[in-house]
Amino acid sequence: MSLIKLTGLEKIYQQGKIEVPALRGIDMEIESGEFTTIFGPSGSGKTTLLNMIGCLDKSTAGEIIFDGHSINDLDNKELAEVRRYNLGFVFQSYNLIPVLTAFENVEFAIRLIDKHSKKERKDKVMSLLEEVGLGDMAHRRPNELSGGQKQRVAIARALIKEPKLVLADEPTANLDSETSQEVLELMKEMNEELNTTFIFSTHDPQVMDYARRLIEIKDGKISKDQRRD
Repeated sequence: MSLIKLTGLEKIYQQGKIEVPALRGIDMEIESGEFTTIFGPSGSGKTTLLNMIGCLDKSTAGEIIFDGHSINDLDNKELAEVRRYNLGFVFQSYNLIPVLTAFENVEFAIRLIDKHSKKERKDKVMSLLEEVGLGDMAHRRPNELSGGQKQRVAIARALIKEPKLVLADEPTANLDSETSQEVLELMKEMNEELNTTFIFSTHDPQVMDYARRLIEIKDGKISKDQRRD
């Protein structure tokens, strides 16, 4: 069974009296454990598609099935529950909370699901920070970390709840090529070790090189779908 199945997905934005179509009938399936990149020119619809899959926006038409369940008719509270328990997000701007340490930023994500004792949370967070190479920087705040270190914290935060899917929107946009490679290697390792599904939205050829599946979006439609397993 597919983790994600999109059928006839459409999204139209209203700008005054003008309708602007962002997605024009997307049919797509993503299996568990995929390492997939969605790419295309600016305005092609790739970020909109990621937002639909991530339960951050609702489609105008079509159906989204996540892990065997349709999410079309869920209200905002129910969509938030899907995000909380099943999804991790990695953004180009890191989106870390500046007043919290690296440890607290990662712990915050797991506190939201409220199923671990304080000691369990601490052990889990420290174990993951060590795995991403930041065990000795757990008590530094974001302004004391480099761009690559911030993105590693963001990856740890995304993975701490063991989500079924991680969505990464331009995760290397603010990183140099060497740091980008390190971050991509880390996500690839996590994908292989944990079988976590990753979907990237990117312009970066380096990210595309790592992908095992490339999906090109043009004018709100899939123009190419290439597997490289």
